[in-house]
Amino acid sequence: MANFLLYTSLFIIWMMLFYHAFLMIGGYLHSLKYREYEKKLATPVEDFPKVSILIPAHNEEVVIEDTIQSMIQLNYPKDKLEVIIINDNSSDNTGSIIDRFAQKYAFIRAVHTKPPHTGKGKSAALNHGLNYSSGDIIVVYDADNTPEPDAIHYLALGLKHDSKAGAIVGKFRVVNANKNILTRFINIETLTFQWLAQAGRWFWFKMSTIPGTNFAIRRSILEQLGGWDEKALSEDTELSIRVYNAGYYIRFFPAAITWEQEPENLKVWLRQRTRWARGNLYVIFKYLFRMHKLKNKKVLVDIYYFLFTYVLFFGGILLSHSIFAVNLVRDLELSIGVVSYVLLVVGFLLFVTEVCLALSMENDQLTFRNFLSVLFMYFTYSQMWLFLVMYSSFLEGKRMLFRQEAKWYKTQRFKQPTKENHSA
Repeated sequence: MANFLLYTSLFIIWMMLFYHAFLMIGGYLHSLKYREYEKKLATPVEDFPKVSILIPAHNEEVVIEDTIQSMIQLNYPKDKLEVIIINDNSSDNTGSIIDRFAQKYAFIRAVHTKPPHTGKGKSAALNHGLNYSSGDIIVVYDADNTPEPDAIHYLALGLKHDSKAGAIVGKFRVVNANKNILTRFINIETLTFQWLAQAGRWFWFKMSTIPGTNFAIRRSILEQLGGWDEKALSEDTELSIRVYNAGYYIRFFPAAITWEQEPENLKVWLRQRTRWARGNLYVIFKYLFRMHKLKNKKVLVDIYYFLFTYVLFFGGILLSHSIFAVNLVRDLELSIGVVSYVLLVVGFLLFVTEVCLALSMENDQLTFRNFLSVLFMYFTYSQMWLFLVMYSSFLEGKRMLFRQEAKWYKTQRFKQPTKENHSA
């Protein structure tokens, strides 16, 4: 029995490793080609679409001023741009900071939520802000984001020139990557995710996932879909499924770049990532038993990917770890022997190769220091995800069983130096 379980777990793990290697090849090829699309975006200024930027903000006084300053510096005609900042039940100075800028700049608008629309989470704040917007294209940024000046230009014109795209997503970078070992791990993780899962899926399948920030979506689609799902903790993933089911695709266009802050300690990281994992589990079970009702069967690629990642892949790793641990204290008479250790070593080398390839696609990221971080990351940060997914599965299972209301957790922000090194 132990041999059968071990073979099964190794088969699942290697199936996902090969799939990730396949995606990374696509990501690398996309990194060589996406600039060709950039050349197609030449548009007279008078034909630029009207853009509404929505920024939900709850107790964001530490970061919101830098975010607003980055909006002011955007290279986009201000008469075709409106920035709507939703002050969602803040108890700090967020509201007064937003009001100060709104009084000074005509294209910035402060929206303060009022009961019964307060404190219900990001989706509710976005739906509330959408009611005050007028743009044909809706762009979303988190309150800790500082997009580069051309980001909106790429997002808005990217949609204008691609009628089949319901949404277009850019790339995000970690502004505090050099803060400590945790932020360095997160920086490596985010770059790998974007060039593997986002760019790779776009290259092979014309699919990517809407992130929580730095994306543009057509207003008509949001209205057709009824806005954001206010029960979803990962509102971005859930919205992606509905966009695909409506007959559109989501383009990944890494020319549009924003810089965002990541958790600087394990407590904040755990709470944020737990929300993400629970949100993705919510999406899996929301659509798992409705797959036969989905109009666009292509979306099954994403649903199965999340299912395999959160259920089978993490389950396979946990199972193999458990068998090896038990075998240390009790002989399970495993027949696979040396082969299993060879597979583990080769799997580790494949992990390192994929991550280093992702780092090589960014300037100054494939450094010796980052290479050492990748080696250490496999045995520490990557293993932490096992326990996080187990914990998230328990919480989400309990919520579903007892019909509990999902509670939104806002990620804690940290004050950054005035000028962080963006090449980190």
